[in-house]
Amino acid sequence: MIHRRRFPFIKSGRPAAALLLIALLTGCAQTVASNLPPAPLTPMPVAAGPSKLAPYRLQVGDLLYVRLYLNPELNEDVVVRPDGMISTAIAEDVPAYSRTPAQVATDLRKRYRSVLSDPQIGVVVHSFAPNRVYVGGEVNDPGEFVTVGPNLTISQALARAGGVKLSADRTKVFVLRRGKDDKPEALAVDYMGIITGRHPEADVRLAQYDTVYVPRTGVYEAYAWWNQHVQQFLPYNAGVTYQLNPNN
Repeated sequence: MIHRRRFPFIKSGRPAAALLLIALLTGCAQTVASNLPPAPLTPMPVAAGPSKLAPYRLQVGDLLYVRLYLNPELNEDVVVRPDGMISTAIAEDVPAYSRTPAQVATDLRKRYRSVLSDPQIGVVVHSFAPNRVYVGGEVNDPGEFVTVGPNLTISQALARAGGVKLSADRTKVFVLRRGKDDKPEALAVDYMGIITGRHPEADVRLAQYDTVYVPRTGVYEAYAWWNQHVQQFLPYNAGVTYQLNPNN
């Protein structure tokens, strides 16, 4: 007796495609570095940081306290505006963005000499604008991530975004950054070196307003095109028919 069966959900070529996919996934298995030092049994309360940090540079939204030691009646709080400037009762439109508090204080002393014979000025940051970075592309939870303190690293930002998807091209992760004169530039990231432990130094710290972008793989792009332009128009019951002869 011959039994004829039909599987509407198994389309022509799917078994071969599944085997090919398994082979590709096996060939792309992630190899972790084997020569890593062991983690200490008793870690430090705070992870070690750099021995010397770079001077802090003011950001948009920072609240500054301008203090005049000999003329306290002129003390005031000012905020770094979106255009990167600050204005006081004596000096208007003083550049502040990406400068150190000491540099701003030096500029203010020059401006205040028009009304004071010996201005003694200090600039103190009362509150810091939060750091903002962005993650987009093939991650599970893209968006804006706000922190206070040191900026996130590449791996920390991607962890905040829920990790990368299976459709992500891990070899082509890059960072978009606004450079000099606000000109955008793309910077390569060795993400595979980070997650395998082979190049931990590639886990660089992001700059304010950086965007980490994770592109799709070429295979996924091809599948998305096939699904959008071809697969959805195929008949629902298209399938594979085979014959089973229990007597053979």
